[in-house]
Amino acid sequence: MNRIGHWISNKMVLGTSGRSGVVYNPATGEQQATVDFANVAELDAVVAVAKAALPAWRATSLSRRAEIMFRMRELVDANRKEIANIVSLEHGKVPADAMGELARGLENIEFACGIPALLKGGYSEQAAGGVDVYSIRQPLGVVAGITPFNFPAMVPMWMFANAIMCGNTFILKPSEKDPSASMFVADLLRQAGLPDGVFNVVHGDKVAVDRILEHPDIAAVSFVGSTPIAKYVYETGTRNGKRVQALGGAKNHMLVLPDADLDMAADAAVSAAYGSSGERCMAVSVVVAVGGIADPLIEKIKTRIPNIKVGPGTDPSSEMGPLITREHRDKVAGYVKNAASEGAKVVVDGTAKAKDPGYFLDPSLIDAAKPGMKCYDDEIFGPVLVVSRVGTYDEGLKMINDNPYGNGTAIFTRDGGVARQFQFDVQVGMVGINVPIPVPVSYYSFGGWKASLFGDQHMYGPEGINFYTRGKVVTSRWPDPRTSSVNLGFPQNR
Repeated sequence: MNRIGHWISNKMVLGTSGRSGVVYNPATGEQQATVDFANVAELDAVVAVAKAALPAWRATSLSRRAEIMFRMRELVDANRKEIANIVSLEHGKVPADAMGELARGLENIEFACGIPALLKGGYSEQAAGGVDVYSIRQPLGVVAGITPFNFPAMVPMWMFANAIMCGNTFILKPSEKDPSASMFVADLLRQAGLPDGVFNVVHGDKVAVDRILEHPDIAAVSFVGSTPIAKYVYETGTRNGKRVQALGGAKNHMLVLPDADLDMAADAAVSAAYGSSGERCMAVSVVVAVGGIADPLIEKIKTRIPNIKVGPGTDPSSEMGPLITREHRDKVAGYVKNAASEGAKVVVDGTAKAKDPGYFLDPSLIDAAKPGMKCYDDEIFGPVLVVSRVGTYDEGLKMINDNPYGNGTAIFTRDGGVARQFQFDVQVGMVGINVPIPVPVSYYSFGGWKASLFGDQHMYGPEGINFYTRGKVVTSRWPDPRTSSVNLGFPQNR
């Protein structure tokens, strides 16, 4: 049985805590590895390694850092298929979905290659008599990332690429459910020439997470996961004096207006709801149908569902894989089974495959969902799409704005004026106009509003650089020593 240890100082190190977790193949339900769980002493030792590596890495030139990141970009590109295969085996994604994850992660590495140009400060000559003022941005120190199971390769790239290019050292705590992608990427960083101790991987559970949030030598924490845990990470980390960005859950609405192309809207809804088995925070989980289009739109979605090929990633024809665990699969199936008792209508019941082996579900479609129903209120995080009916655009907008989550949303319409008004009025962090999954390109930043984000900085892009650095302003003067004198008055710029 394969045993997965930690990654410390550019090599795998087996754990000593005696605690471990099981890594399953979701397509078969079979155990394929064990992963070591760190205790407090092991986590402290990794922080010490990262802290020791910090002075030399911070002093490394921007051009040298960029050279390493460019090499990393080439290595990830050359190993896309192998990384995607690892993701498929441990997460269950079909190859096309896993390859898409790698492509979007690679965008963030490419963005990080250009960080030297983005770390330029400002300079004001002669701000006062003989005085110049300039600003610089400097790294925070040792920083950490806690990442979810649903994007085991991409989300770490959202974090570490910017963090280490800005001069920080990095500790990654990936999901214990699919840890191997992080280990493979760590070895690629070694091959790219990253010095020992700059990037480390520690596996574990709440013990490791809590120690990361408490450790005095960790300056900042990035997190992606569910809203309750995001809130806990933010409150605990900030209480311990850390900078924290914690991205939480979502309930993403897709507003479809009567003038929309319904075939295009149905294609988009099916793709965005059932891709990655619905296990993504940007999945469309609610279609808000305005006016009389609900019946024809539901019918178009319904006719597309049987064409989705559900199966393991080892089958090249599979379009949707299993869910991550048996427990999560059964929880998702429960929402479908209970929907009718709440007053909703189950149009397509995909729970027939909710049995072993493998953690598969077919897509489900639920009509007449309303606030107050669990199938509407909760982030299901599975292949379940619900439809809510409203009479007007204003009712649909209110439904979206009243929702506690504010991660992503989309509008489907041919009316440019309405679309522009929607982007102006909607209280959501990422908006798509005839785009169902509006994940920003790497040179913008990713993050929602309301209960989908804790902290004031979004992930990756320009805000990612701000998060992993802090500003410093320098005021300098080189006077003639002969003019020096004592002056106890408050300095004035003249």
